[in-house]
Amino acid sequence: MDISIFKSASNGYCKSCGKSHYIKQGMAKKYCLDLMQTMENSGRIDFNLPEKDADPRLTLDYIKGDARGQMFGVLECTSPAGKSVILKAFSGQYNGVWEVDGWVPPLLDVNKFNELVFNVDKEIKALGKKIDNIPEGAERQIIIQQRKKMSQDLMKEIHELYLLRNFRNQSRPLSDFFKKGIPTGAGDCCAPKLLNAAAKLNLQPVSLAEIYWGRTNRSGTRTQGQFYTACEEKCQPILGFMLCGLT
Repeated sequence: MDISIFKSASNGYCKSCGKSHYIKQGMAKKYCLDLMQTMENSGRIDFNLPEKDADPRLTLDYIKGDARGQMFGVLECTSPAGKSVILKAFSGQYNGVWEVDGWVPPLLDVNKFNELVFNVDKEIKALGKKIDNIPEGAERQIIIQQRKKMSQDLMKEIHELYLLRNFRNQSRPLSDFFKKGIPTGAGDCCAPKLLNAAAKLNLQPVSLAEIYWGRTNRSGTRTQGQFYTACEEKCQPILGFMLCGLT
């Protein structure tokens, strides 16, 4: 296989079948630019809804302000009937919102996530306030370690909510792919969200593109209008499995 093709594709190595898999950007780049234009024209990402029903959290002011931009992705697919289907995704949450009408959902069950986080998050914040009011010493260090362990346990439970699917009708938990610790945000990027949705909907992916939109990020590594392939740390370890089974 020509390795240079990976420069314009999302790819990864699948340990299950022992092969590398990839999907090219192809026409998805054009569909991505069309999507950005639609967003700009409406000034929000919930443009499927009438303006009176729009969520004020979902305007483009969010990514053009302190949030400093976000990744968006488009997956071109073919249905079992041979019709073209276009899926779209944003990375992670958009201004604290997981699910937006017309966009693919996250890999986790949002209700279970909210239920899991609600009580534990309050406890973690309460410990934080307690730490602020205790002078340096053994007792303070004990509480700091207690808060740290509680946060780590919460992240472990959150990661257990993620289930990855591929095109061989196989499913595996996120933890199977990161033996040395799961990176923050793994499974929340556009490519995994799009491929997971396509597998669930019995669609055949054809091309995939991810674009950055909004204010340049603080490190200067992402600028508006630029296309980027799947990240090495968080996505490549899982994309090989998720792409497995494509024809």
